[in-house]
Amino acid sequence: MNKHIWKSAAAMALVSAMAAGCSQGGSASSTASSASAGSSEGSTAPSSTTSAAGSTGAAAGDTVKIGLNFELSGGVADYGTKELNGAKIAINQFNAREDKPFTVEGIEIDDKGEPAESINAIQKLIEQDGVVGVVGPATSASSIATYEFATSKETPVISPSATQVDAMMKTDGTPYEYAWRICFEDSYQGKGMADYAYNDLGLRKVAVINEVSDYGNGLAKAFSEEFKSLGGEVVDETQYQSGDKDFASFITKLKDKDFDGIYIGGYYNEAAQIVKAAQADGIDKPIIGADGFDSQDFIDQVGTDAANNIYYTTAYTAIDPSDELKTFIEDYKAEYGEEPSMFAALSYDATNLLLSSLEASGETGAALNEAIKKADFSGITGSFSFDESNHTPVKSVLVVELVDGVQSNVKEVKAE
Repeated sequence: MNKHIWKSAAAMALVSAMAAGCSQGGSASSTASSASAGSSEGSTAPSSTTSAAGSTGAAAGDTVKIGLNFELSGGVADYGTKELNGAKIAINQFNAREDKPFTVEGIEIDDKGEPAESINAIQKLIEQDGVVGVVGPATSASSIATYEFATSKETPVISPSATQVDAMMKTDGTPYEYAWRICFEDSYQGKGMADYAYNDLGLRKVAVINEVSDYGNGLAKAFSEEFKSLGGEVVDETQYQSGDKDFASFITKLKDKDFDGIYIGGYYNEAAQIVKAAQADGIDKPIIGADGFDSQDFIDQVGTDAANNIYYTTAYTAIDPSDELKTFIEDYKAEYGEEPSMFAALSYDATNLLLSSLEASGETGAALNEAIKKADFSGITGSFSFDESNHTPVKSVLVVELVDGVQSNVKEVKAE
């Protein structure tokens, strides 16, 4: 379906004011609320709206709805909340533009970190709320759950951090036509950390522990295969379930091993408990991991003074920020009173990609999706275009070291 939104003398290719790494399960009772829609405090959004489900054209100045589908409760709520915050900063900045061709209304919904909830959420956003595109969720399983329905309704979904290997692919080996992600996939970040561990940290014997999930399994497999190919040795492989808290048996087993580092493939809650257990037992080897570490909750649980000799892959760092990144950080801190995380930054970029594509195409449906496909995007988490064979961007992996809980010594790693 091709729904015309507006016309202008020359459709802009990019939003002039824009500041241009995971898996977990909607009930019919899911609720939605609106993000900031006005261009300034006290403003009133126009009453007319566009709808992916069946509206006709709307003139410049009308309101366009986009869906914000995130994990706002549940075990990975920190990721989803930060991504919602990042998306709302992008919407606020867009609506503050004097030359904006339309006003954006963000429709928020909580998928609770459950794929079944996420399916209900995408159905409500498209069929009831009439959104023209959706940003989110944060985690892979909840994101993947939305792709088939969104594609059937010709409504683009942009996932900020669905890093699971082949997350965008159908069983026939082709990508979901209306599904996109702006993060690297786990196979890439796993290989990138293996390269960094071997060549930069000088590790040769590593113990690997990962969550039993597509996310954790994909990370562990990619890391282990690459580390071994470089000449390293994986001396132990252990798995755990999401929600586990007792890692004493893993630490006890390590006492009999000759190793010089631990790789953790999982999310922040369990990763923090593993780090604490290792440190409590006197293990002072480097601990390395993936973007699941990138949460203030991870730092808070480990403790600032203890968050050292820890390295992880990420798509974002505030080290040596560009002017665009400085603006984003300042706006985010002013709104939320804290530093933005990688998840906030990825969602900010994903939202700006959707908004710039809307502005460039002047259309929803197939024309909007084509604009996303052809985008040459520059954002705060990197510049990229899409590999059309898998709807995944080609971008670098960053590795950061934690020094007293602060990201330090960033290095860009390109895995082959």
